[in-house]
Amino acid sequence: MKAEYIDVRQHIIDQGKAIITRKGFAGVGLNEILSAADVPKGSFYHYFKSKELFGEAMLEDYLTGYLAGMEDVLGQPGKNAAQALMAYWSSWTSESLDGSACDCRCLVVKLSSEVADMSEPMRVALLDGTHRIIARLALAIARGRVDDSLPSVADPAQMAATLYQLWLGAAMLTKLRRDASALQTAWRATLAMLQLPADSYR
Repeated sequence: MKAEYIDVRQHIIDQGKAIITRKGFAGVGLNEILSAADVPKGSFYHYFKSKELFGEAMLEDYLTGYLAGMEDVLGQPGKNAAQALMAYWSSWTSESLDGSACDCRCLVVKLSSEVADMSEPMRVALLDGTHRIIARLALAIARGRVDDSLPSVADPAQMAATLYQLWLGAAMLTKLRRDASALQTAWRATLAMLQLPADSYR
């Protein structure tokens, strides 16, 4: 184990997350994570009692970082709520936050179907993360009602859930199609649902 790894637990999570983002959870063996992290098996089990508990910790770490990234986008100074919200959705089709449209690096998209029936702790970690994402979107939409940039939205919580479900489904279709057409459809549908002009948010 190299001396520069000050936080060994975080180092293991970071290395494992990079591999699992590419290959999925079931497709990655413990030895591959250990090799990438350059730590002995004993060090791994000191922090994580099983691969499943490692997966749970990895997802919690990923979602904490994801929500911090959301906060940066949705809280941009000088933008009203509608502009900030559309900047967030635009990030789904760009290299920001979690990677490109056709090489999705979002672990919610990548792992939800895979681990839902495999691991209850990982399913719950993902579910909790999606609840937190939707709640943050609802706050952004509610701010739009206050600053009058989203005056047509009657129920911010319902709109947030509907939009997130729309975009999550579009991201999954993007992986299947290997093109961004589903995300482009989601973009147009979002503008229509929020009653925003189509040419003002790119």
